[in-house]
Amino acid sequence: MTMSQTHQLAACPGCEEPLETGDLFCGACGYDLSAVPEPPPDHPTIEMASPAAAAPQQPQLPYPVRTDEPYAAPREPHAEPGGAVDEYPLPAPDPRAAEPDPDTHVARPPAPGAKVCVACRAGRVDDDGYCENCGHAQPRERDHMEQELGAVSAVSDRGLRHHRNEDSFALSSTALPDGSPAVVAVVCDGVSSATRPDEASAAAAAAANESLLASLPQGTHPQQAMHDAILAAAEAVNSLAQEPGRALQHDQHRHQNAPACTLVGAISASGLLVVGWVGDSRAYWVPDDRATAPARLTEDDSWAAQMVAAQLMSEADAYADERAHAITGWLGADAYELDPHTASFKPDRSGVVVVCTDGLWNYAEGAEEMARIIPPDAAERPLHSAQVLVGHALDGGGHDNVTVAVLPFAVERQGAGSAYN
Repeated sequence: MTMSQTHQLAACPGCEEPLETGDLFCGACGYDLSAVPEPPPDHPTIEMASPAAAAPQQPQLPYPVRTDEPYAAPREPHAEPGGAVDEYPLPAPDPRAAEPDPDTHVARPPAPGAKVCVACRAGRVDDDGYCENCGHAQPRERDHMEQELGAVSAVSDRGLRHHRNEDSFALSSTALPDGSPAVVAVVCDGVSSATRPDEASAAAAAAANESLLASLPQGTHPQQAMHDAILAAAEAVNSLAQEPGRALQHDQHRHQNAPACTLVGAISASGLLVVGWVGDSRAYWVPDDRATAPARLTEDDSWAAQMVAAQLMSEADAYADERAHAITGWLGADAYELDPHTASFKPDRSGVVVVCTDGLWNYAEGAEEMARIIPPDAAERPLHSAQVLVGHALDGGGHDNVTVAVLPFAVERQGAGSAYN
């Protein structure tokens, strides 16, 4: 160690005791000061190399390293337009940088027109109905449905207690041979205790509607057309039972039996109001003039209705019984006997027909109750009226799926007469 080096040490490296100039050992701890390494020489500030100067070598690290970045050969400086030289060229872009990393969870952006998640509004929805980004289950298309077709409208909602909507409906309009219009509303309620009730109601509504659209323009009387439509709906539901393997695929925890549903439909044509039904879905008549009494146009195929018809129980007691909603008629391969009900009416005043499942009439059973909750302008705003009726059921508890169709029936003003013929 030279004198200049020891002079630079102000304290012992071993005990930090102050040192005197020329000390070779620490007087406090005996540290050998000659073992202190020489300090590295000072480096002056380096001037950046000019473009013509050689590029400085990259420092070598004392240990091996691994990087996920791909190697890119250094690029030569290139001339910009006008003769200028780019002193700091960027490395060439990696062509793989645009590819998604399969080990990350970054969501793929939805393709144009693809369904976007209702929760995060960013992820694509897969074929099973879940968001690929946040995993949120998407609402089923049938959870809430609305349709407005000319003068007839319908609303269907899953309700607040069921995990899916097992109701379905169909609306249509056509022309009779004389050119006058015919308007159709069909509502079906899947039997929850059966297999695939949602498919049964959808198949029945579609088949009945197609049958009516085929027969009415050919001149078939609307009441006969309704009868035939119910038979067509029954055949469509029966055909579902011919695919037993699908039942277990659809619901592993449900007993495998025949798909089933109820049906109620209404036709407005040539001044006639025709209704048809099987089961406990109902049709109500509500006149525009609320001073005129409303009416229920259907009779349930149910245990409660049979008790009342046989005069074994009062209506109040029968419908308060836990067996009240056990149906005695339905569409399905295991139905005891198919007995389509049809009726024809000729109202002498304008009004609306409310075609609904028990998800609504459980909260407005009597015709007077139905007339009280439907808006006074139902004939002019059928969609709004259907929305109000569904809202009434949801406000009441929404224990079941709710489906309502509102079909206005217009009559030119005539003299007083009976509401029905």
